[in-house]
Amino acid sequence: LSNRFFPYADIQTDAVLSLDEHTSLSTSEVDFAFVVWRSFPERIVGFLTWSHFWDPEQRRWGYTSRWTNELSIVLTAAAFYHRYYHSLFTEYLPAGLRELADSLAACEDILMNVLVAAVTKLPPIKVTQRKQQKDPVKGTAGAGGRRLSQRHDCLNQLAAWFGSMPLVSSQLRLDPVLFKDQVSVLRKKYPRLEKL
Repeated sequence: LSNRFFPYADIQTDAVLSLDEHTSLSTSEVDFAFVVWRSFPERIVGFLTWSHFWDPEQRRWGYTSRWTNELSIVLTAAAFYHRYYHSLFTEYLPAGLRELADSLAACEDILMNVLVAAVTKLPPIKVTQRKQQKDPVKGTAGAGGRRLSQRHDCLNQLAAWFGSMPLVSSQLRLDPVLFKDQVSVLRKKYPRLEKL
């Protein structure tokens, strides 16, 4: 899984649009996210978000995918980021962290976000109102609980390795100008975003 972040020579643009096979975005969504990324090229800019938190009862880090006003992780299933992070991921991170990302569910998303936050000290940016990813296969409750546990383990092992929690929380979501305003569709640059 972490091979998706390898600095392939074929990647010649600064912007990387990372998509997985289950992601479905409109061209308006991609265009708008790219415009936002060009203004914030040091950040991960994307659609699907999680938020990390400290659980004082269990004395460990956790995350939630619930739609709240806080976010600290943008899933790389649908995100723009700078190609420089591929080099950092492959050449800077110890092989053990990449192996951890490959062994635990969705850990590569968390590791990439932790890496970018550790370098920039900035949160990712969420764009548009998209709430969820289409889930391709429904798993059993047991499989879902195991994946959640693995993600929590990943988050805690990364915090231990970095010596603190590098993730930065944010409440920022960017939408196009005139989004959801009652004005002529002809005046809107991304009119299709309202229909998603």
